[in-house]
Amino acid sequence: MSRLLPALVLMLLSLTAYAETFVPAPSRVHAVYVVSKGGIGLAEIDEVYTASAGHYSLASIARPLGILAIFRPGKIYIYSEGEITSSGLKPLSFSYRQEGSADKDSVAKFLWSEHKLSLSRSGVKTKLDMPDDTQDRLSAMYQFMFLDLKAASSLDFHMTNGSKLDIYHYAIAAGRPFYSSAGSFETLYLDSQAKPGETRTQVWLAKSRHHIPCKVVITEPEGGQLTQELRKLEVQP
Repeated sequence: MSRLLPALVLMLLSLTAYAETFVPAPSRVHAVYVVSKGGIGLAEIDEVYTASAGHYSLASIARPLGILAIFRPGKIYIYSEGEITSSGLKPLSFSYRQEGSADKDSVAKFLWSEHKLSLSRSGVKTKLDMPDDTQDRLSAMYQFMFLDLKAASSLDFHMTNGSKLDIYHYAIAAGRPFYSSAGSFETLYLDSQAKPGETRTQVWLAKSRHHIPCKVVITEPEGGQLTQELRKLEVQP
């Protein structure tokens, strides 16, 4: 019996450590972001994630600010819904709609039984082979809640915006602290490490708040840069 005690103690310590670090994904998240360029606010994004009985829904509404509200007043509505599995979010449908720009509207249907992705934009429909790690542009930001990134050095997944399917690669490292009206957060830093001529995406995830993105910077090949920063965050267990 005495030989079993060390192994039993180690197992209990391991289980205790796991219980202390594992935090279930929340049932509801309400996040508000501001998008800016060159320090000028362009839009406010209001997002709500809800989870219930193995399903999730995501709604994002972008409202233009300042001069953009004068010249391009239309809101942008993005929706995603699907299942919650042991691997996280499994989208079933995604839609993008911009007021006054019907030509930019898009819809994606995830046909998991067929491993196919059905896309529709401006009346043009296509069907693509769909890898198992596919997310949409909205669910991808909340899939981080379900990933164990503590020891990860990189992350790869496929993502659709409703009109195409791309593969994304991120290098992962410790990020600098983030401060805003939403609070102060230690972060993980994701960098797409874009090559010349490619768009670079940088994401900072709030380590203590379920890896919810608190800052996103998108840099275009010609140098233009959009910054999305968290301004308000409400999380329900």
